[in-house]
Amino acid sequence: MAENSDLIFDLVWQEFHEIVNMTSDELRAFLLASGSGEVFPGDPESQMPELGRQVLRVLGKRKVDLTQDDIETMQRAIDRVEDALTDSSFDAEDDDDRRRALLEVGHNPLRSSRMGI
Repeated sequence: MAENSDLIFDLVWQEFHEIVNMTSDELRAFLLASGSGEVFPGDPESQMPELGRQVLRVLGKRKVDLTQDDIETMQRAIDRVEDALTDSSFDAEDDDDRRRALLEVGHNPLRSSRMGI
């Protein structure tokens, strides 16, 4: 049974790192800049979207240091990117919102991905 969960973990790890094609520095800069028009009471990172902040945390960890919460974060980021990229029910006005939603979890849609998505 442990072998099956290890295989799933390895697949999630690999897919996460293929879909999240921004570095942690790039993601942090985007998240901070996207909220730059807002007033930051205290820590500017507290204004970042929760999932984006969690993705940043995962990017800063080694594979052996990941928790179950980190694995769930990776899967949520994967799901968000895949959903956004396969959703054909958007119009030109929504395109910028969709691009920002992808960038918030570390996927730059203008950068090539090894998955061909």
